[in-house]
Amino acid sequence: MKQKFFFLLFLSLYIVNCTFYIEAQATIRYVSKTGTNTPPYTSWQTAADSIQKCIKICGDGDTIYVANGIYKEDLVINTAISLIGSSMDSTVIDGRGMGDFTVIFNVSGLIENFNIMGKGEDFLTSRVIRSTNQTSLLFMSNCRLSQSGVGVSMVGGDVIAEKIYMTNLGRGFNLFGVNVNRINNCIIILANENSNSINIGFSPNILNYLTNNIILNFADNHVSDEGIYCGLPKKVYIYNNLISGFGVNLYMDGIEDTAFIKLNILTNGGAGILTDRTSIIMNNVISNNNIGIANYSVFNKSDYNIFWKNNHNFSTIIAYGDSDIVADPMFINDTIPVFGGSYDFHLQKYSPAIDKGDPSIIDVDGSRSDIGLFGGPLGESYTYQDLAPKPPRNLTASMDSGLVHLKWNKNSEADLFRYRVYRDTVPDFVYDTTKIIAVISDTTFYDDPPQKFISGNYYYKITAIDSAYHQSPASEEAHINITGIPEAPPIVVEHYNLLQNYPNPFNPSTIIPYRLKAPGYVKVMVYNLLGEQVKVLVNKYQSAGYYEVLFHPTTTERQSAEGKIEFETGYGDIVSGIYLYRIEVIGEGNIPVFTDMKKMLLVK
Repeated sequence: MKQKFFFLLFLSLYIVNCTFYIEAQATIRYVSKTGTNTPPYTSWQTAADSIQKCIKICGDGDTIYVANGIYKEDLVINTAISLIGSSMDSTVIDGRGMGDFTVIFNVSGLIENFNIMGKGEDFLTSRVIRSTNQTSLLFMSNCRLSQSGVGVSMVGGDVIAEKIYMTNLGRGFNLFGVNVNRINNCIIILANENSNSINIGFSPNILNYLTNNIILNFADNHVSDEGIYCGLPKKVYIYNNLISGFGVNLYMDGIEDTAFIKLNILTNGGAGILTDRTSIIMNNVISNNNIGIANYSVFNKSDYNIFWKNNHNFSTIIAYGDSDIVADPMFINDTIPVFGGSYDFHLQKYSPAIDKGDPSIIDVDGSRSDIGLFGGPLGESYTYQDLAPKPPRNLTASMDSGLVHLKWNKNSEADLFRYRVYRDTVPDFVYDTTKIIAVISDTTFYDDPPQKFISGNYYYKITAIDSAYHQSPASEEAHINITGIPEAPPIVVEHYNLLQNYPNPFNPSTIIPYRLKAPGYVKVMVYNLLGEQVKVLVNKYQSAGYYEVLFHPTTTERQSAEGKIEFETGYGDIVSGIYLYRIEVIGEGNIPVFTDMKKMLLVK
């Protein structure tokens, strides 16, 4: 109820400040590349050929409609107008190579449905949209902003930004001294070091409403950047956002009253949340960060959050709330979020996040709130999918007291039931019911092969079974050779292995696992059937162990290896079909020690 009250209050403020659009209703004017360029431009036939030319004859309350086309100009707006393009993709204001400010509002105004490019991403002082009027209200919606140091810069006034899509910028929003701002349903994708997606602050009167935004950074080095930074705010409401890949995903600095941080996913950052003074942190999934919550105030409160795979869930002072959970949230696809990626943070059936949020918050379907991005009144109602578990990872085989000792990493799904152990005497065997030798709940198993003192090779695979008897794909195959010397201890043959990718076929991404017997210089490459190299996924020295690398044919991906997260460079789209992936390992003395190649299938 509190959230709805502040939304209605803000909406009322917006309606009051926008009455000039309704009351004035002065003139509708047009801009098109096909008009006759005849003032006062009141029809498509007589439309101006320049947006700025049309703006110059407008009075307060006028509306300008702009047809599709490329308009190479900078705009200065000194009257309170509505500027409406025909398409966010095809109505282009191209400010590349021109002035520092592509669109300047010196008064209140509205702008929507444009693709606006700034002076250039390398020009740090450039702005796509700038407003300096201390009392203005700027409303923006359905615009694509790119190619500038900053997307939107405001000093004073109020701002509403909805469905703004930002890429190729140094920073997204720079808002200083703004009285009330609402940033909703925006997508901000950055790939720059020391960048901020939303930078708000330095006025004790600020009220911030930041909801339902996707904010991602995949720069190679993101030590000192922030996803959202709020400096000296009065109150902050940060709900239902996905923020990933920043040095600090969410930074609250010098809060005068309270920051309400609820129903977000804060992942893959140096810190998920860094805050001082009073923050209420509830119903969030905080995962895969170095530090989940870093704080400097005893007034911060954490509760009803899920922590998962952070190196440290807390830094100092703050502690778990009574209803905080440390568990796998069981997302549909927890691939690291990247632009155009296959990540999906909807919850699977049996997720520990379902109906486990703050009981005072209600989901769209009327039930108790889920934890995470899609919970609460600003979330969505959807059907929870009951997916099979992931394949068991890091299967190894060794000899122990005359028995084959198998062990693997424990699956993290909340509905995990059992593991099936398969054995055969041939490599790459088909695992079916005739090969099952055990069904167990533990992650270790001792096998007594029927020919344990006779020379032979044995191969093992493991699958995971959930409570609905869905079976995972098989683990990697573990191999062991038992010697034929009865008195001597059996010999374990460690191995290199390039494993089958999963899923396969795949769309849009897949994981390629491999194992290294010893340290070496590793290259993992992808080729098409013409033998042309599509991508080098790994090209570096690695220690012995089990590794996985993500192959995503359409965008930037990261590699994960034994808890290490690293970036890979993006590349262009590729077509459906069969692709080959290959590994080369150079060992000590610069001697090749292992090569292998397998097929995979991309289906679109």
